[in-house]
Amino acid sequence: MVKKSLIFCMAAVMAFTLAGCAGGKNGNNGSGGQASPSGGASASGASSPSASEKPLDKVTFTYFNGVAGAKDINTNETTIGKILEDQTGVNFKIEHLVGDLNTKIGTMIASNEYPDVLIPDAAIEEVLNAGGFIALDDLIEKYGPNIKRVYGQYFNQMRAADGKIYFIPFSSVVNQFYPDPDINQGAFWVQRRVLKEAGYPKIKTLDEYFKLIEDFVAKHKDEDLTGFIALTHDWRFFTTANPPMHLEGYPNDGNVIVDMNTLEAKTYAAADSTKRWLQKLNELNAKGLFDKASFVDNYDQYIAKLSSKKVVGYFDYGWQVALANNVLKDAARADPTQDDYVYFPLPVTFDGGKDQYLDPPGFVKNRGIGITVSAKNPERIIQYFDNLLKEENQVLRSWGIKGETYEVNEQGRFYRTAEQIAKIDEKFNDKFGFTYYDWDWPQYGTNSTFADGNAVAPNFQPEVFQMRLTDGDKEILGKYGVKTYSEMFSPPDDRPWFPAWGIPKEQGSPQQIWETKKEELTKKYFPKLVLAKPDEFEKVWQEYLGQFGKLDTAGYEKWYTEQIKAVVESLKK
Repeated sequence: MVKKSLIFCMAAVMAFTLAGCAGGKNGNNGSGGQASPSGGASASGASSPSASEKPLDKVTFTYFNGVAGAKDINTNETTIGKILEDQTGVNFKIEHLVGDLNTKIGTMIASNEYPDVLIPDAAIEEVLNAGGFIALDDLIEKYGPNIKRVYGQYFNQMRAADGKIYFIPFSSVVNQFYPDPDINQGAFWVQRRVLKEAGYPKIKTLDEYFKLIEDFVAKHKDEDLTGFIALTHDWRFFTTANPPMHLEGYPNDGNVIVDMNTLEAKTYAAADSTKRWLQKLNELNAKGLFDKASFVDNYDQYIAKLSSKKVVGYFDYGWQVALANNVLKDAARADPTQDDYVYFPLPVTFDGGKDQYLDPPGFVKNRGIGITVSAKNPERIIQYFDNLLKEENQVLRSWGIKGETYEVNEQGRFYRTAEQIAKIDEKFNDKFGFTYYDWDWPQYGTNSTFADGNAVAPNFQPEVFQMRLTDGDKEILGKYGVKTYSEMFSPPDDRPWFPAWGIPKEQGSPQQIWETKKEELTKKYFPKLVLAKPDEFEKVWQEYLGQFGKLDTAGYEKWYTEQIKAVVESLKK
């Protein structure tokens, strides 16, 4: 499973990387040309309120984000949010998840009282079925020329079963697809000092990776190190469940791996690959190298441990561990001796063959932002969304202000000076608003370009990426003969359906029920399998298989195969 990506897509990225989202077959905006930079007109001739017009009376809307990790804030307390408020008169009071997502969303549904704007994350189907979102079609037609420009090619995929659009996905690739030079998707990470001490070996297999960790911990017994840690908290359990597909050489399609030739979807939760992965963790645990608290720690505790410099290695998605990685990188910029504690991503597979950690172009359509039935003035909200999608405001939310957070050379290329890069740390990101406008809004996808060819994401711009590299970055990349982290990984193969986990499933459907029961089983048995005595592992695995065999996995795989083939066929038309 995933998040931002895309949890950019955060990530991705969820990456969010959670993650980039695909444009047309040619990687542009789907029309064969570039998107209009002004966004001032649409097929209907509608236009958004201009930033130069007198703003309307100021209003504050409530906004709940079903993802934990950031502090609550008013958008107008940030530089970006204040500029957007000056343009539109709109401020958002953002509240983030504390506690259990399903409990929080369930309370909203039971009371039929919602914030004005809602991101229910993994509980989005529950909100849809409860009628918590209003339909956006008429609002987009009247007030959304830029929404049409950016998302229009995907409107049919965004429609619910009744043919209406109830939420806007977080991003869509506009213009050309720009590859990420960094790693915001999956990887096996290890402290740089481990590779340095071992002479910078080329680690390609899981056995090599764990041997590297074991040897390092053995040599540093006085440091009280944790060899390997995992994340299992709440919906983030996928971080521990997903590695088998990556170790087999597949990208993050969720609960299935998809054959490139036949398009057949197969689950792997009870496959030999998952057994092999869990048995490795079991071996680590028996050697005292696995953090048993991985099965009880929450996300904040996990991030704190990664930031502590005591954890040698882990698997995760770059977008999900950005908070910890940025803390370590900021420390290394301030004091180069701390560079040893920064994590380095490795494209590990079972057999050392071709990896597929890097996401291909895709469109995540089962996550997004919606306006609820409690909203008093949805027109103002949709106008804010549309205004945000103007190209000049997409420059603002990603690059900032010319002369303050970026510059433009004579060729029109965006870049940042060393001084600007140095000041843009986590604290600055929070105050300026980069943190709060990085994801969770309608926006150009991370892998997009502007109409003039500049990368939407500053760190994707070659000039900026190279400038951001510290001497430590350059040294370790040089040891591996590359200039970017992504060069360590295999290029992604084109997968028109990607990501499969983004294919919507109706609440209460056989597919949704299968996923719920599967998750219950994995959350129950994976801890048992990892923490069992090695000679009892097989017994517990057989017990798990017996329970898993009661699920209608064949029906789930058949449905997914049909959906994937339908997507591929639709793109041929």
